[in-house]
Amino acid sequence: MAETMQEACAPDLSLRIGQRVRACRAARAMTMKQLAGESGISLPYLSRVEKGDGNVSVAVLSKLAMALGVEIDSLISEHERFGADYALIVELLKRQSPQQLKEIRGMLLQHAQTPQAGAPRRIALVGLRGAGKSTLGPLLAQHLGIPFTELNREVEREAGLSLDLVFSLYGQAGFRRLERRCLDRIVASNAPVVLATGGGIVVETSTYEVLLHSFQTVWLHAAPQEHFRRVMAQHDARIATPQLRDEAMRNIEGAMHARRQAYALAHTHVDTTNKSVEHLVQEVAEALQGLTQAMAQTQPSSEALSF
Repeated sequence: MAETMQEACAPDLSLRIGQRVRACRAARAMTMKQLAGESGISLPYLSRVEKGDGNVSVAVLSKLAMALGVEIDSLISEHERFGADYALIVELLKRQSPQQLKEIRGMLLQHAQTPQAGAPRRIALVGLRGAGKSTLGPLLAQHLGIPFTELNREVEREAGLSLDLVFSLYGQAGFRRLERRCLDRIVASNAPVVLATGGGIVVETSTYEVLLHSFQTVWLHAAPQEHFRRVMAQHDARIATPQLRDEAMRNIEGAMHARRQAYALAHTHVDTTNKSVEHLVQEVAEALQGLTQAMAQTQPSSEALSF
């Protein structure tokens, strides 16, 4: 135990923990104040943790990991564990039987990221707030002749509360559990849909793996300034002052940087900067058509594993 505590005092470990906590917080677009509130850690102490200043107890690490929705080892491991692909593959493996695990060697990534041919047409739009998911989604669904759904609205219906109250009462961890439950229900319905997801769905690894496996995913993205302009146009009271607007812009840039690798795992990408909605509907429809054709050409043989 003494050796473990001495190791925990190492300056390089404290700095690494601080960097990991900041990265996880940025990926979830959480302010330091929000993380302090949800973890039960004082704001001054959290500030010292993120700066790598001082020792961090196991109890504090446990509280931070729970509030951030990650495993403790992801905050202290010496090396990143092979990036977002690795984390998604692990989650996929957890859902397989021992016999299936023997059969999926060499073809796991293809199966994990490609919906099966002949499945219901399910399309998920991912990206930061202000990417155009809620605006483009209904028009894309109309163009394709299938229903449109917003996952956040499903969470509100499930909880019987507004999104703000869900976060206030249950925190981000509670919201993520509701989000996963609603996504599982949509998948189980076996119905076609265009689904607009929340910007942070990609940071919940197990939920994002289900999304990638069950939907044709489209990453909608724009320049940070365009994201900010669109959020401002929504008259968000949270950015009503110049100081809050500056903080909002920094949060957008930080979240984009932290989530870019995960967003990039989507099946296709579309830049929405300075483009009309009509043009984007056509562009996304064409991208999906190309994706469907590519899937048809690369479908595994009937002897390959079907998850």
